[in-house]
This record gives sequence, structure tokens and C-alpha cells, in this order.
Amino acid sequence: MVILTGQVTSLWAKKRSKDGVHSWLPLITHLIDAQNTINWLFNHWLSPGQRRLLTQRFSEDKVEKLVKFIGFTHDIGKATPAFQTKRSFDEDFGLDAELLEMLIRQGFTGLDDVNLSDSRKSQHARAGEALLDIQGVPESVTAIIGGHHGRPEDSPQTQQIDIYTANYLQLDVAKSEADKMIQKNWQNVQEQLFKYGLSSSGYDSVGEIPDINQPEAVLLEGLLIMADWLASSESLDNPENTPLFPLIELNQTWSDIDMSGRFRNAILAWYQSGEWIPAQVGIEEDPYQKRWGFDARPVQKAMTEAIEKTTDPGMVIIEAPMGLGKTEIALVAAEQLAYKSGCDGIFMGLPTQATSNAMFERVEQWLNKLAKTQNDNFDIKLMHGKAAFNEDYQAIPNASNVDDLGSVVVNSWFSGKKSILSKFTVGTIDNFLLLGLKQKHLFLKHLGFSDKVVILDEVHAYDAYMSQYLYKAVEWLGTYHVPIVILSATLPKNRRNALLKKYYKGKYGKYFKKNVVAPTHWQDNQAYPLLSIFDGKEIKQITDFSGQSDQKALSLQVTRVKADDEGIIQSVLENLQGGGVAGIIVNTVKRAQTLAQLVPQDVSLMVLHSAFLVPDRVTGERELEDAIGKHAKRPDKMIVIGTQVLEQSLDIDFDVMYTDIAPMDLILQRAGRLHRHNIERPRKLKNPQLYVMGINGYGDYGEANESIYEKYLLMKTDHYLAKTIQLPSDISRLVQAVYDSATDKLIDGLNSAKETFETDLEKEENKAKVFQIEAPNLTVSAFDDDTTIHGWLSHSQRRIDLDEQRANAAVRDIQETLEVILIKHTNDGDFLLTGQNINDVPLIKIAQQVVRLPLAVTPSYRIDKIISDLETQTSNYYPNWQESRWLRGTLALSMNKDNTAQLDNWRLHYSPKIGLSYERETENE
Repeated sequence: MVILTGQVTSLWAKKRSKDGVHSWLPLITHLIDAQNTINWLFNHWLSPGQRRLLTQRFSEDKVEKLVKFIGFTHDIGKATPAFQTKRSFDEDFGLDAELLEMLIRQGFTGLDDVNLSDSRKSQHARAGEALLDIQGVPESVTAIIGGHHGRPEDSPQTQQIDIYTANYLQLDVAKSEADKMIQKNWQNVQEQLFKYGLSSSGYDSVGEIPDINQPEAVLLEGLLIMADWLASSESLDNPENTPLFPLIELNQTWSDIDMSGRFRNAILAWYQSGEWIPAQVGIEEDPYQKRWGFDARPVQKAMTEAIEKTTDPGMVIIEAPMGLGKTEIALVAAEQLAYKSGCDGIFMGLPTQATSNAMFERVEQWLNKLAKTQNDNFDIKLMHGKAAFNEDYQAIPNASNVDDLGSVVVNSWFSGKKSILSKFTVGTIDNFLLLGLKQKHLFLKHLGFSDKVVILDEVHAYDAYMSQYLYKAVEWLGTYHVPIVILSATLPKNRRNALLKKYYKGKYGKYFKKNVVAPTHWQDNQAYPLLSIFDGKEIKQITDFSGQSDQKALSLQVTRVKADDEGIIQSVLENLQGGGVAGIIVNTVKRAQTLAQLVPQDVSLMVLHSAFLVPDRVTGERELEDAIGKHAKRPDKMIVIGTQVLEQSLDIDFDVMYTDIAPMDLILQRAGRLHRHNIERPRKLKNPQLYVMGINGYGDYGEANESIYEKYLLMKTDHYLAKTIQLPSDISRLVQAVYDSATDKLIDGLNSAKETFETDLEKEENKAKVFQIEAPNLTVSAFDDDTTIHGWLSHSQRRIDLDEQRANAAVRDIQETLEVILIKHTNDGDFLLTGQNINDVPLIKIAQQVVRLPLAVTPSYRIDKIISDLETQTSNYYPNWQESRWLRGTLALSMNKDNTAQLDNWRLHYSPKIGLSYERETENE
């Protein structure tokens, strides 16, 4: 082992001044901490599948050596004058002077008088890459060191030391023997650290370090970032502030630290949940009875048995009607696939925050059973922007406060960008789509997803822009051999085929047609239900469910309604004369509010859309499921008006439904909430009836509807929407007819709309590529930068380091809008809209009073002015908000006693009944 001199052990990695106490951490301590941590994570935290992927070209011993090497050398760039002369974060010059004096005593002459004009050009991650480059470390590995703060360099740093010599050696040119000695001191410490890194990792020479491919580098970069963040955590974020890797007092040195004890104590404190060890799912005994207490339905049984017969399952696509129990099939499949693939977690992705909240409770219950079966604690994460406001999630105990085993817990260390590293996660589909977005610290997402079975619920006809991110994410997970379960009631066959092909390309390469084994005409399969499985390179399709479906068939009567808003409400009221529950699903919030205001006061009304305060929306979702969900005591008469949130995942049941025109798959999704349960109906509504609004004539669907959905798809939907639809047997046929371009020739008058659709499609696909990562490159080459992670997150336009809200907008291609907290500001004080004084409620409750402003109110050309006005108002009225972790950076919109506010040229009003409404101020007002 290399003997470290006093010069090496006097270098600092971290320093801090707090309450007059000066603390520091020797660089060698942090490097060994990181090496120990990443090695432990590799051996104990990575899933068997991840380790298998990293060791498919090398022995486990070789990979472990590489893991330890990058862990130790990640901050070797701090052994430079550019870093060692950095000022402390809080500019405590006394602390800086003490550490400089320590270095000078160890022989770093003149360090207190150095003037490095370009020190920022050699920040320590880049410097580390340059130092390893001159030692002959392969570029595929040096790129990991250069990118360990979340963004790799655009190209290798081969010229860095020659150009910025003083940043590395204190002087650009050695003009005397004394100058040569100064430079030699730095070369010696850098050489010592490098050799120590080699030997402590098990290498005898640099030539033993292997070249790796791009996906391997992405996962190792993610593991290094995780290890570095963990080894940089001084304590846990809990009431006890349990120590992890603390700094030491300034009068202490490296020799005073028990390194093995320090690491052992930190890992024992941090590792608070167990490892899921998936067991084989026995199908001799009904797994559905064991997990949920009900007998498997025939289709559930058949699909579970088919998945169990696979040997190398990759992608599983489940197409089945609404209400059939696809979620339960998917969770059993997650256990089956985890056992077969070596995954040790799951991600369940859903379209919206509302559907994520609804699914979270179901996944938590399933996970509780797993935890009790294994007698261990499993950590779970709800991943969306309003997770902190979900009461069920907040009620789960912190892992550090749970002594008993067999529980579901939350580990507070897994927060922010580290959230996806939690083994069990439920969240919006955006989290999955973000796998394809060029964004800082993307490596953590790839690391977090590569150990999980991924379940994507409600996958239908995403728009062209989102689809590009979906395909890119699927391709990368194919590269990682991660099983993906796709659930859909209305999946176009071209989407099914594209998903299978993308997964194959990621896992095996581009020669799909040449190597895939598949049934004849598999690409045109319209069977329903349908199970498609990628097993190795073979596509299997299970289509024969004859005699196995126990789902009640519905004959759905479809009526086109041409009426104004008053006429629509009158039609609904006529249908409810004998009682019942009517659902009205419209395409815009504005239309939902307009219709709601026309409902008579004596008729029970519920409204649900995105323009409600978070507590009101959560309450509304629960009240709706309590009123018309499964086993609910239904009201005698009620009208429910909402937007697209009603078509997804909520287990609700309408006696009659009205819907705005939309593409066929969405109409059928909405119809899935019609006569969903086997209950007694009012006499007039015993037969399911669907009324379709907004068809003014063939090819005329109104400006609002045509601005949301492509006219081409609306025209094809209009054409194929018959007066009677048989559910579920007609679902696949109708969806395929609308989304298959081969049917265009059967329809007159499509040419113009189709041309617009294809132009928009190409535009959206090209737009999506701008900020998208490239497809995985499995090539290993010492002479090709494209095979490393150099430039992996680079793009020709601007760099985007987006917060969660903006990143989610980027992958959905939606214009960013503002979220504001609504506060009633009066002469008597400031109140929540519920009437509580804000001084009498917890800060988190104030933070929950958030709503997104309508896009019409915050157009891009006015948004900067609006933000400025709101920031001024917030800082004037609520200056203490900046001191709160819940309220820091938020914007307040002050409303008067009538819950009305003026913003720019708009009058906004909030009602707990219909949400946030708006109207433009007229000039004479």
C-alpha cells in the first residue's frame, strides 16, 4: 500500500464555519469514505439484475475493482491549488487562513500568495478527469470522474493541464529551482493519491483498468453520484440528526479518525429498510386470493399463468377492458418478473397526480403484505409535485422511527433528485419520460429505474411529442434488461408494435426483423383481451380467452347531441327525472365551469378538474369515490361534471354519460365509467347511454375541441362512432380503425385534416429530439467519444437544469404556467379561503392552498411581468415565507373577502364548488 505523506493528508475536501466553530474534512478521508460507500452499494444495494448487467462482459471482481477506483478518485481534482485556495462557502476568512497555514506548514510554499486568474476553468470534477487522463486511464472511465456532479464534459480533457498549468501546479512556468520544487510538490501529492487509489482498489497498474461501454458508464456514474452524496451527508434529516459522515474539528487530523468504524456506523444508520428478495409466484394456489382475498378472474388467471411460463421476460403488454383488474395482474406480474430478472423494486407510473394518489394506496397495501411475508421493512415513495400534501403518504412512518419489522416506511434520505432511488415508487408518468430528457443528474434516474420492474398504467395514444420520450425511455430500459409492464384498455396496434420494437432495439440491437421470432400477422392482431410478451427474442401473444371472460357485456347506445349549454343541462335533467347519476366529461376547465353554473340549485352537483386548490381537489376525489365508487351508497340524483381527470383510474360509476367529442380511445375510456359495477339502475337508465357533444357536423367540432385534439382523429372517430357499441368486444376494433392509416381510404374528406396531422406529427417529433438523449451505444472504443458519456447531456441550444415542474412540462410539451397560493387578504388579517387565520395554521397547510393559473391569464409574453408583480406582493405581505422550507419561493395571490382578485387584465374568482374561474376585465371597468 502507498504510504501517504503529511502533504497529502493535510489537503482538505470540505470546510465549514458554524456558530464560531471551525470544522474540516481531510481529502483522504472523503475519498476513502466514498470508496467504501460505493463498494458497499455495489455489493449490497444494487439489485442482482444491475450487478448482472455490469458483470456481463467482466468478472465481478474486475467490476468491483473499477467501482472502488472511481469511488476513490472521484475528487482527486481537489488535490490542486485551484481547489485548495477556494474560499469557504460562508466566506469565513479566518477558517480559510487556518487551513492555508496548515498546508504551508506541510511545504506548500507560497500558497497564501497565489493568484489563479482562471481557477474556474478547472473546477475539481474537470480537474479530476484531466489528472486521470495523464495517467493513462481509459476515457470511458475518466468521463465518469468529470461528470460526477451531474453533467459530463463535452469532450475529453486532454489539453486541460497544458492550458491551465497553474491551476494544477500553482505556477504556469517554473523559472527557478524553487519554482520547480513548488510544482513537484503538487505532482507528488497527485501521484500519491492516484497510486493509493490504484492499490486500494486492487490494481497493480493502470493498464488493468478496463474500457467500458456507454450504458455501463451511465449506471456507474449514477452509482458514483449516489455514493458521493451519501458520503457527503453529515447526518440524517431526522429529529436526532443521526451522524453519518461528519466533519472533524480543526485541531484533529486524519490519523485521529477510525475510518472503518466511521463507515460502519454511517451505513448502519443510513440503511434502515430491507432488501426485497422476490420469491417465485406459485400458481398452484391462487395468488390473487393470497394477496387480495378474492379468487382470480379467468382472464387474470390465464395471463398470470402465461407470464409464469416465460424464461427471459422483457416487455409485457396487457390489453384488456376497463374494470377487469389489470392492476392486480400487473402487481402479480411484478413479483414474477422481479424473480426472473433480478429486480428488487417497482415503479408504478400513471397519467396524473390524481391517478397516482389513487394507485398509491393500492400499491402500499400490496407492499405491506410483501413486507410482512419477508418480515422486513420496505421503503416507498410517492413521486409527484404534491406528494407532500397526500395525507396517506405523510402518515407512513419514517424508517428511523420504526423498530418493528414487516412495515412500509419512508426513508427521508431519498428525497428530491434521490427519490427514484427508493426501491418502491408510485408517481406520474413524467418520471419515466424524464429518462429521455437531457437534464443534470439524469444518471440518478437511470440508476433508479434500472433496478425496478416498471409498470405503466393507462398507456393509450399519447401525443407524438410525449411518445418520443416514451420510446426513448423504453429503449434504454431494454438496454438495462428491465422488465416493463404496459397496461391499456385502448391501445392502438401501431403503438403496441412500436413499443415492442423499441424494447427489442434497446436489449438486442437494431436487427429486429432479422432476429425476432413472432407469430404470423402479430403486428395486425386485434384480439381483445390480448397479452403480448417479449420472452427472450420471441414475441408471444395470448389471444384465446374464449369462455374465460366473466365480464358483463354492455350494449352502449350512442347519441350525438347538438345543443347549446342550456340544452345540454336540460337533456341531462330529463334523463335524471327518475333519479340516477349523470357524468359530463368535457375537454376544458372553462366549459366544465360554464355547465356547472347552469345546474339548478336543488340538484346535487360535484365538479372535478385541475383548477381546484389541492385540498379541495383531494377532498373532491374522495367524496366522488365515496358517493359513486364500488360499494358506495349512491345518491338518488346527482350530476358530476369534470374534465379528462374523470376518464382515468378513478373507480366510479355513472348511470348515464355525456362527453365532448375526443379521439376514439378517450371516448371509450370515458365510457368505461358507465355502468361499471353490477348494481340496480333507475328504470329509465337501465341501458347504458352515451351522449356525444360537440359534433356540429362532419368535420366541424368547434374551435376549442379542435385546438386540443387533431381534427383528423376527430373526423375518423366521428366516422366510426356507431349508434350502438358493444363493450368490450368493439373496443380494439374501433381504436385500430381510428389509428390505422390504412383505413383512411375508406373515408371521404380526410385529405386536408390528414395533411395537417402529418405536418404537426413531424413537427412534434422533431421538437422532442432537441432536448433528448441519444439511443444507447453499446460499442466500446478508445478512439470514439460517442461511445463514452462525453457530451451525453450536451445540446446545441441552451443547457436546461430544470426543476421538477419545468422538466415535467418539457416532456409533456406544455407551456409552463404559474402556481400560486390563494390567501384572503383583508383589513382584519390574512386567512385561508376556508376562513382560518394563517397565523393559526401550520405552514404546510398554507403551502397546500396552491392552484395553477389558467394559461390564458399567464401568456408567455406577459409572464415575466406577472411573476414580478406577484413576487412584490408576496414579499410585501408575507416576508417570513422565505424562511420556511414549505413556502420559500412560492407566490401568493391575494384575494378579497369575496374570494376575488385582479391579476394583470383578468378578474379571478375562487369557489370551492367550481374552482378557479376567470374573465377578462373590460376597458370601462
